[in-house]
Amino acid sequence: MIYLDNAATTKIAPEVLEAMMPYLTECYGNAGTLYKFGRKANEAVQAARENVLRFVGGGKGDIIFTSGGSEANNLVFRGVKNRLKETGRTHILISAVEHDSVLRAAESLIWEGFYVERIPVSPDGSVSLTELEKRVREDTGLVSVMYVNNETGAVNPVNEIGSFCIKHDILFHTDCVQAAGCHDIDAVEIGCDFLTISAHKIHGPKGVGALYTTNSLPVLEPLIYGGASQERGLRGGTENVAGIVGFGKACELVSAHLQEDRTLVSTMKQKFVIGLRAYLKEHGAPDIIHINGGSLMSPGKTVNIRIDGIDNESLILMLDNKDICVSAGSACQSHDTTPSHVLTAMGLAKEEARSSVRVSFSRMNTLEEVEEAAWTMGEFICLLRAHRTEE
Repeated sequence: MIYLDNAATTKIAPEVLEAMMPYLTECYGNAGTLYKFGRKANEAVQAARENVLRFVGGGKGDIIFTSGGSEANNLVFRGVKNRLKETGRTHILISAVEHDSVLRAAESLIWEGFYVERIPVSPDGSVSLTELEKRVREDTGLVSVMYVNNETGAVNPVNEIGSFCIKHDILFHTDCVQAAGCHDIDAVEIGCDFLTISAHKIHGPKGVGALYTTNSLPVLEPLIYGGASQERGLRGGTENVAGIVGFGKACELVSAHLQEDRTLVSTMKQKFVIGLRAYLKEHGAPDIIHINGGSLMSPGKTVNIRIDGIDNESLILMLDNKDICVSAGSACQSHDTTPSHVLTAMGLAKEEARSSVRVSFSRMNTLEEVEEAAWTMGEFICLLRAHRTEE
């Protein structure tokens, strides 16, 4: 199998699994208990918390472990709503291309008296500070703009946005789930109040994520009640010790190899597109693929490709028959026939969005796999175009 959907999830690293195993077998104590068997589990959780905090450059901030990025995003919006209502700052700004968990969490507040406004993006899929500034009001209480888009890989100027929000005393949240592993993350430098990441995007286990907070803990209210001592009182429930330990180990590994991994995945991305274009040109179909968002030369693992006259679902299923995995966009909406809200927000027509595929790479891929996948995709594109011509 050639797995090229690493924006959806990644293969767990052997070192991560090895670090987790003791807490799935002999060290299975509850981290909330007082005896040393439980204390050992708690020590592992706290060590992992420090690893994740260092990974995001959090300084004196804090890490709240969750079940994943979606829960962490929801904890921000649902957690600050009462504080924002008390202060009368019920205007919320989010980018038009946020992950579905941010969009839906923000929209849930509309029924509670909030006004949620979407910041439009440029044709390359990024948010400009100018567009944000145009929409800020006196009652703006929260801004949420992702660091790297999950469908296109477009990078947003989160440092500039963070500085602007600090100046105007506005809470700032950034979803860094897709930035992790390919981009430097420094929460202090960004200037955010909240930052979310997820373990399974960086070769860690599924089912564990984290919310970074600065001094905003008193602002937040929990989504899950019970267990006042668990996760600073913000997430009731017995800690997922093995998952948390794996998360911490994954952060360690990424930190140790970030530069080389970023170079590797960026090279794979570029070679894939170059190889695909070369195949299509050789077979009489030049200039039929286009990059949606960002630049092919910019660092990152994800490229979104639009192919003239091709239905993405047909192409994805043909590739699947050859055990090559790519996607049409966000995994959480993979069974939704509605065109991608990210691509339509960038100005693409519905038909163009439906002819686009997302390809994403990781350090566990090889250049040989990339070359084979590019040729195979090129072959199937030519077959689909020939079939369409016959019709």
